[in-house]
Amino acid sequence: MKSLKKYSVFAICFLFLFATSLMFAACGNTNSNKIRLNEVTHSIFYAPLYAAYNLGYFSDEGLEVTIESATGSDASMTALISGSADIVLIGPEQVVYADGLKDQPKVFGQLTQRDGSFFVSRDDITDFNLDMLKGKTIIGGRAGGLPAMTLEYIIKNAGLTIGTNSANNEVNLRTDVSFPMIGSEFITSKAEFCTLFEPTATNIEKEGNGHVLTAVGQLSGEIPYTCFTATESYLKKNASQAEKFLKAVYNGYKYIATNTANNAAKALTKSFPSMTIEELEIAVKQYLAIDAWSSDFILKEESYNRLLDIINTTQGAKMGVTYKTAYAKAVDNSIANLLAK
Repeated sequence: MKSLKKYSVFAICFLFLFATSLMFAACGNTNSNKIRLNEVTHSIFYAPLYAAYNLGYFSDEGLEVTIESATGSDASMTALISGSADIVLIGPEQVVYADGLKDQPKVFGQLTQRDGSFFVSRDDITDFNLDMLKGKTIIGGRAGGLPAMTLEYIIKNAGLTIGTNSANNEVNLRTDVSFPMIGSEFITSKAEFCTLFEPTATNIEKEGNGHVLTAVGQLSGEIPYTCFTATESYLKKNASQAEKFLKAVYNGYKYIATNTANNAAKALTKSFPSMTIEELEIAVKQYLAIDAWSSDFILKEESYNRLLDIINTTQGAKMGVTYKTAYAKAVDNSIANLLAK
């Protein structure tokens, strides 16, 4: 009887908390000039966003933006759907996965157009090519995440087989390591390769623990890697605010792209206090060199279709699912088109 009473009290408390959370989620953001942004992770890869924030471009547009970091695109999408975020910066695969929701999430601005990671090896290799992965282990990040799927995609497109039989030249692609732990796992494991974002890749090389080879994005081609996304209802009700938000980030991109690496680095220091100016300069130069950031924030249909191909030939194939979300249903370029004029 005591046990039953205990579980009854627990159930009542749970229902109360659940109802309360729904009430707050329904209320949402009552001040349209306040934008709650949830980013998939805090990374120098998103430099134009932080430049806009630190240089006051959001304030110039009359916006008050707060930024919260998540632990993955799935967590950011949950924040968007629950109403605890107005806009999310995520891998657009989450928009594909969310197809069927009543309030459809839509990409309204593409920030990065290539994979931002770099191949890192234990040995100093000149003229690296994917055949060198045969019979070796490479750490590629979390299963189901776009970095791991993109890596798997280019390995398969190179005609290589993914598996654990090194005698048969299979590539052991590890997808059991979280994003923040890839560098340390590479150092302590026996893996011959990994993929890392900047400035971690360069720091690994500086410390004598590996060698930066080439960018994954140069082999994958253009794909919508991280995009600003909001629900369809938010974009309808707050079109002006969404436009101001994207304009501010676009101005951040133009500052990064047209200034010296030193000036760009200085504009980012507040967002990355533990990084040196030199480290920030390295990251900016690397990402400009591989054309990582979209120059117009428009997600093109060709790139979107390549994303669907990546999803369906990797995660989709494993799950026996074919994703077919229409481009027009997942993407709204109306605001980005205004910026491009």
